[in-house]
Amino acid sequence: MENRFKRISVIGLGYIGLPTAAMFASRKIHVIGVDVNEVAVSTINRGDIHIVEPDLDMIVHAAVQEGYLRATTKPEPAEAFLIAVPTPFKGENHEPDLSYIEAASRAIAPLLVKGNLIILESTSPVGATEAMAKWFAEARPDLSFPQDAGEASDIRIAYCPERVLPGKVMQELIINDRVIGGLTPRCSAFAVALYRSFVTGECVVASGPRVAEMAKLTENSFRDVNIAFANELSLIADKLDINVWELIALANRHPRVNILQPGPGVGGHCIAVDPWFIVSKTPELARLVKTAREVNDGKPDWVLQKVREAIADTVQDKPDKSADDLTIAIYGLAFKPNIDDLRESPALEIAQAIALDQPNPLFIVEPNIDALPPKLSSAKLTDIATAAGADIHVMLVKHSAFAGMAQPEGAIVDACGAWN
Repeated sequence: MENRFKRISVIGLGYIGLPTAAMFASRKIHVIGVDVNEVAVSTINRGDIHIVEPDLDMIVHAAVQEGYLRATTKPEPAEAFLIAVPTPFKGENHEPDLSYIEAASRAIAPLLVKGNLIILESTSPVGATEAMAKWFAEARPDLSFPQDAGEASDIRIAYCPERVLPGKVMQELIINDRVIGGLTPRCSAFAVALYRSFVTGECVVASGPRVAEMAKLTENSFRDVNIAFANELSLIADKLDINVWELIALANRHPRVNILQPGPGVGGHCIAVDPWFIVSKTPELARLVKTAREVNDGKPDWVLQKVREAIADTVQDKPDKSADDLTIAIYGLAFKPNIDDLRESPALEIAQAIALDQPNPLFIVEPNIDALPPKLSSAKLTDIATAAGADIHVMLVKHSAFAGMAQPEGAIVDACGAWN
């Protein structure tokens, strides 16, 4: 089946929605991007971008200039709608919040006509696509939907999660395999045809949306569990006075062992979030997944304790200074190297906690952002040379900008092995 969609709409122009919209537009498909953020909309319509992602700026600029990409705050009619909005938590119990998906669904429901395709891309708990289909059916009783009409439905609905790495999104959108779970085989076929307009990887059709939803959650939970093992090793090695970086390097010389590197925790809107969607559905069964989340969520507190120990040791070594006199430099705020994304960032969490403890402004070295978030308004965004004069240095993110950087004078807390 060939792609017959000439006008599509992408709802949500964030770290996934905008690259996806730009990729379709680069294939000469007219794309209407929708976002509630008016600044993002106006920025895109100028041919600029509001996020950091290599190569995205050039593609967006070209697509806007050629008339294939336009952003707006209100949905418009299209032949296919892709929903790429956030799926955060509700409250403190990590319960998935589907309100953004529901709001997007109800916003585009009045625009639907027979033959439309709707694809949910947002990482979601199992059953979210079926819930979305129900919302559409409630809003448009004049149309038939696949959960009731099967292959003969007026509207086609499928689930297809992104599977990309921040910093390499534009390449991985093209080359990575896509998992597509339609509510019917015909729904899947139409979704495959649409993605085939730019995807060179395989479009793998799942037996339904539930297994496709679970596949995305499983991928990120697998990584979370493996990171948790490395992070737990770092706690154990510290307790036993062993260099964890040497330990892992030695263990990885075994031909069937590949331990990941520990860090200050796990961040981002995928690995730090998705496993909880599994736990929320099956709390009595997802014991390992839940424990891994707890290990990784607890790592920032361990790093903070190391910072407090460094403060106490420095005061002891410098009796002319009190803890309030000390200056602290933080290296890295993003949730992973070489991006500007601070979502769910353990480094940001640690920096904010230190800022609350210390009266002196922190030196923050984060080469991928131009301004600090509000909770760090008292800190100073600076460069490596200025930060070198601090009493305590806390390395949190192994940005390439820090590669080859000499270990500065003063107390060191290295949570990611940059100065190992």
